[in-house]
Amino acid sequence: MEQGRKRRVRAGLGVFVVMVVAAGLVWFKPWALWVDKTVDEALPSASAPATASATSPVAGANPSFPVPVAPAGPTTVAQGFFIGHEHATTGMVKIVRLADGSHTLRLEGLDTSNGPDLRVWLSDAPVEEGRAGWGVFDDGEYVDLAKLKGNKGDQNYPLPTNIDWSKYPSVSIWCDRFDVSFGAAALART
Repeated sequence: MEQGRKRRVRAGLGVFVVMVVAAGLVWFKPWALWVDKTVDEALPSASAPATASATSPVAGANPSFPVPVAPAGPTTVAQGFFIGHEHATTGMVKIVRLADGSHTLRLEGLDTSNGPDLRVWLSDAPVEEGRAGWGVFDDGEYVDLAKLKGNKGDQNYPLPTNIDWSKYPSVSIWCDRFDVSFGAAALART
């Protein structure tokens, strides 16, 4: 009877260990560190700006020549380079004003580790090198733009029209699962 009890205890312990290991694998997703996802998005093109023509002249303009109402193409208004935090991270980030006046955050040449629950954040926190910069981006105000589309390549994230992006001078690739920055870039106006 004593041996039967020991077997049940061992079996119960074995089931518990398997459950803990499975939960740990689901939570940490260690395989993500070896699986890269590359994204290759072109810069979005917004509809061409309206122009004034002979049928709708602008006051004081020569009606025989169209006059552009908005800038004619995408314009980089701020940019910066990533530094690594929790993981080595390189690449460039840009804020691009499109022809229709909307803004997009663009990551170019991004190269970082993959991980669980990676997000793209605009933040009011300063970018600091080393361990001091790993956890500062959720201390103040931030805007969670979206889930990171891929840990490598070029990708675009439309900025909400109801935010003033200039109040957020940094961008972080943020691991929401572990509250840590994989890498960040300070934005400088161009």
